[in-house]
Formats: sequence, structure tokens, C-alpha cells
Amino acid sequence: MAEQLTFDLPLRPAMGRDDFYVSAANAAAVALIDTWRDWPSGKLVLTGDEGAGKSHLAHVWAEQAGARIVAAREVAERLNDLTDAPALAVEDAEDVAGHSAAEEALFHLHNALINRNAPLLLTARRAPSRWGLRLPDLASRMAQAGLAHIDPPDDQLLMVVLMKHAADRQIPLTPTMLGYLGPRIPRSFTAAADVVARIDAAALSQKKPPNMAHVRAALAQMTPDPSS
Repeated sequence: MAEQLTFDLPLRPAMGRDDFYVSAANAAAVALIDTWRDWPSGKLVLTGDEGAGKSHLAHVWAEQAGARIVAAREVAERLNDLTDAPALAVEDAEDVAGHSAAEEALFHLHNALINRNAPLLLTARRAPSRWGLRLPDLASRMAQAGLAHIDPPDDQLLMVVLMKHAADRQIPLTPTMLGYLGPRIPRSFTAAADVVARIDAAALSQKKPPNMAHVRAALAQMTPDPSS
């Protein structure tokens, strides 16, 4: 039987505070987000692997602080509109590295916010010292920021992340499926997102609810964890 066409529909991830699960892997980062009024110099860099929940925490913080959110790659073109923000979250901040106009824009935006005591949150995969910034003044400003990090997921958090991705996609994964997946995927946020996406695609292609055959097929398609 020919496979059915599937449609990659946009997801609507839950981004509220109640949707964020706190574990040992992210508790310190969450505590710093919750005490944002005490950030050194009014700024914080939040780091972690792709899919770790940095964007989710940025949205949680934006709700608390009345902040606007912008992707780093858009800072240069939106600079004039952002300098008067009451608070600002810049996502994927390391994306400005190596781009003169973007680095200059982030530097000027940083100064405009800090001069008004407007808090600034930046998310990135790595600490600023590893971004490869070419503008010394910007590198200096980033080095003064507080730093929070989300660690790779422990077993408990990994299970919750699998459940959240399934909920975001509105697909039913049974406890048996989740229990089978947990020990068999790499301990990373991206692996959790990847395997759920593969299960969803397999189920959609057959127009059936997810089942263990879809789970096993998704696992078989994944790259083995090199550390295992």
C-alpha cells in the first residue's frame, strides 16, 4: 500500500510557567529567571543545548518582566524599535557573532537598555566567551552579564520532555511507549524532539494513532548515541 502524504503543520508549543517542568537539570536557571530584578548589571545570558527550554524560559520571563522578545538576527533591522523596550529578551544571541552590523546593533541596543535600567535576557547555546565576537566592546559587555545554564536532561526530565513534545503535537503516547523510549534515546533535548517528530510522521503517514511499531521504527531511524 502506498504511503499517505503527510503535512508538516506548524506547532503551537505550550510556553506558560505552569508548562515548564523544574528538575535538577534546570532548577538553578529557573531560580535566576525568577529573581531577575537581582541580575548583576541588569542582564543575564541563559545557555543550554538546542531544545533545552531556553525559549520557553524566555517567554516565562517576558511575561513576568513585561519584556519584548526578538531573534538576534533581527536586532539590526529592528534596532530603532527596540531601544525603548521596557525589558528585552534576545534569542540565539550568538548568531550575531562575525557579523559586524549585527554586533554593532546588539552593542548599541545593550547600552540603550542598561542606561535606562531596563533588564536584558540573552539566550544562547554557549557562554559569550565562546561566541567568537569580533567587537571588543560587545564582548566586554557580555562578559559582565550573569550566566545561567541548563544541563542535559536527567532521566526524569527526559521523560517529561518526551511528554511535552507529544502534547505539543497532540499525539497520544502511552506509558508503555514512553517507558520503551526513555532508555533507548540519547540523553539530549534534541533527541527527544526528534524521536517524537518521527513517531508523529509515521503515524500520520498511515493515518493511525501512534503505536509500538511507530515507536520502534522511529528509534531505528535515529543516529546511535556515540557515548553508549
